[in-house]
Amino acid sequence: MSEINKYVGQQIRNYRKLRKKTIEDLAADICKSKSTVSKYEKGEITVDVETLYDIADALHVHVEQFLYCRPDRAEIVSRGNNPAFFNGLSQFHSYLYDGRINRLIRCIFDVLSVTEENKYKIMMYMNYDDPVNYQNCETTYWGYIEHYDALTYISLFNRDTPMEQASVQILASYLDSDTKWGLFNGFSSRPIMPIATKMLFSKVPLKEDAALISQLKISKNDIRLMKMYNMLSVT
Repeated sequence: MSEINKYVGQQIRNYRKLRKKTIEDLAADICKSKSTVSKYEKGEITVDVETLYDIADALHVHVEQFLYCRPDRAEIVSRGNNPAFFNGLSQFHSYLYDGRINRLIRCIFDVLSVTEENKYKIMMYMNYDDPVNYQNCETTYWGYIEHYDALTYISLFNRDTPMEQASVQILASYLDSDTKWGLFNGFSSRPIMPIATKMLFSKVPLKEDAALISQLKISKNDIRLMKMYNMLSVT
């Protein structure tokens, strides 16, 4: 049993359970036998590329989410001094506070590949419980991170719910620091409405305590600036 087959099989099983599908359900979706799907999940046989795409469609995930990722993922490389904050990262973290459920939401971004100069394909795993198995999360977005002279821009797309597209704007990523603020905005599905909120980015996981939650909540100064500009701004 190869390490890659075992990992891909575990991912298929994880997403099948996340979608509340049985092995029989998935077998019917992809026109395979129950025993074949069971062998896929155990890593006993290799999944061919066409079948892997069929499984991804059946489970409403991107095929990249099944693939074996070695530690040498794509790294973001600076051009000159931009982006100093993201330079050398193949993975980074972000946090926001969801007032609808009064809960801290943690996210992990994986850098998958470089598509063109200063533009990288990424996957964002949002609201996970287990840092080791963060791919098993509430919502998965795919998208791109792009770097400009004074701004880093992240565009995100939710395959399960096409209306749930989102974006993040991060100011002055050419300045290095331990953390960096961004403005996360998009459409919410519960309830349906356009939203914008603060998102804190970090190169490493942060201590999830009352101080972090206080930073993420809308402050009196945020409200003051909103009244001044008639906009939600993050600096």
